[in-house]
Amino acid sequence: MNRIAGIETEYGCLAPESYGLPAVPTRVRDHLFKKKKYGLIDLHDRDYDEPAGNGGFLFNGGRLYLDMGHIEYCTPECTNLADLVAYEQAGDTLLQTGLQELGLDNDVFFIKNNIDHYTSATFGCHENYSLRRDAPLAQKNVDSLLAFLAMRIVLFGSGRVGMTLAPRRYHRNDSNEPVLYQISQRADFIQTDIYEWVQFNRALINARDEPLADYRRFRRLHLLLGDSNILPFTKALKVGSTSLMLDLLEANALPKFSLANPVIAMRQVSHHPDGDWKVKLHDGREWSALDVLEEFWRAASSGAIELDADGKWTLTQWAECLEALRKNRDPLIGKLDWITKRFLLDSFVQSEKIDWSDPWLESLDLEYHQINPKRCLANGIPGVSIDKLGLPNFTKRDYLIQPTDNTRARLRSEAMRMIVQKKLPYVIDWDLIYIGEGRQIQLEDPYSNDLSTLKDLAHFNPQT
Repeated sequence: MNRIAGIETEYGCLAPESYGLPAVPTRVRDHLFKKKKYGLIDLHDRDYDEPAGNGGFLFNGGRLYLDMGHIEYCTPECTNLADLVAYEQAGDTLLQTGLQELGLDNDVFFIKNNIDHYTSATFGCHENYSLRRDAPLAQKNVDSLLAFLAMRIVLFGSGRVGMTLAPRRYHRNDSNEPVLYQISQRADFIQTDIYEWVQFNRALINARDEPLADYRRFRRLHLLLGDSNILPFTKALKVGSTSLMLDLLEANALPKFSLANPVIAMRQVSHHPDGDWKVKLHDGREWSALDVLEEFWRAASSGAIELDADGKWTLTQWAECLEALRKNRDPLIGKLDWITKRFLLDSFVQSEKIDWSDPWLESLDLEYHQINPKRCLANGIPGVSIDKLGLPNFTKRDYLIQPTDNTRARLRSEAMRMIVQKKLPYVIDWDLIYIGEGRQIQLEDPYSNDLSTLKDLAHFNPQT
């Protein structure tokens, strides 16, 4: 990739009522920080809803904390797809390790999905991408990016049994018939295209300008629309293709596309897993979602942007997926989540001779998203692991404790180890660390991995 990327995942939790749901994420968090020492827990209040002790940074460069009762894991800053997928999966391993070591794994389950079927509550999977501050965010480019984001659903949805009854103005579906299975878990909950706040009026793009880096050089594109994915292939292709669109944006080379209403188009596509996915453009024409995605693929393949190894892998796999969606979806089983989940659930429907409206399927839907490898339905499909994808730059390391070696995550992790060694007070954030009394370590360049940045800390003696 030609940029930094990261993923934030909020996990659902299934536990017996007697456990008390807030207590389980709290126990797991405390075990990982205080017992296992996977990171340093916050000593300070980060915000009104993040008091001291609510979470902390991890030695692998990521972050783990509680967010409105959910446990949330953020990957470190990554510059290639292999690292990003591996560190995203490390979050699953951390939480499952916590459950096992606390003796809770037979009764409590963390679920990496986006919908509580019983309350219709939703929780997110957010993507973050660095963007040059001078990127040409003209209306035509923003409209084009929104079109891609809305239509990428046919590749990167996680699949969902049922639907949520959205307010009337948000167009439940064309016919008002119940939706038994749809492509995306988040589509029913996205309400607008661009908005500043995360929890209310959820948007495709969060407009908050919070770069977590040098604001003169960088923006941070914060995306709210994506599903939590289970299959490594889906994760890699989602981030790889979106990163290529941002390359086109920075080069002012996005195709001129504008949907009449990206949010409604995304929901309509999600509600028709068998459909031809016709969507209305701003000029009144109708296009297929696959034709729209192919147009973006052509733009990325045109030579307008320089392709690294990740970019070439992405374009190859993207083209193969589009062809399979047009002709025969079977090769996408084990690659794309919504198709894989549908195949597994349909096999169950046929074997048990039940209807798609049977509540049994909602339970099986959750089992697809289990982080417990012994229960996750997707693990029964061969060849789905990250080392089978042929991703460039895939390197085996201990992703639970080792950071990326080519971003500032390396500096943050090393600084944290010095803090432990020297027993220093600290305040840690993504782009700044306070040490002792008045000492600062600036991490404003997310691409910097120069350990000389820490030389003052290395020679700091708290006794003098």
